[in-house]
Amino acid sequence: MLTARGVGMRTLYQHTVRHSHGTLSYAAQMAESKVEIRTLEELIERLMIFDNTVAFIPATDDRTVALELRHPGIVEYLAKVFEQLWHRAIPLQEQIPYDSKSDGISGVRHSIAKLLVEGHVDEAIARRLGMNVRTCRSHIAKLSVALGSNSRAQLGYLIARSGILDSDPDHAISPGTGA
Repeated sequence: MLTARGVGMRTLYQHTVRHSHGTLSYAAQMAESKVEIRTLEELIERLMIFDNTVAFIPATDDRTVALELRHPGIVEYLAKVFEQLWHRAIPLQEQIPYDSKSDGISGVRHSIAKLLVEGHVDEAIARRLGMNVRTCRSHIAKLSVALGSNSRAQLGYLIARSGILDSDPDHAISPGTGA
């Protein structure tokens, strides 16, 4: 293994891996090496960068084919994107600082609300947040109850009207920025 030869590695996962026994076992095994693991609520697609000279990104939706990138400008840009995500992420061994929101909506539900308002379907939301579809739908149902919604259309309206996305800059929707 490369870590035995002193190679360092930084990995970002979604917060949901904090409940994965396999990931936690892997993290425990890697604790003595130069492996750092942090988590975020939502991540971009898989990205691997080696020595800031080559990057790999998925070339297909099923992730069976990767695109190798060696252009210095592209690799540098992707490294900066990773660094921004890394600095926002929380080390795996630390607790996630979920603030008690005055509106009673958790951080995960804020993210789901944002993605719902953007028009994403349950499967896409679940994939982006690293959870299974049933868990995602459970969060959507709890969000519906919290906002008093009787339908999906009404839920979107109530999310927008409630201002819950405006109260948190990390979850606010900026017009024209896209997904």
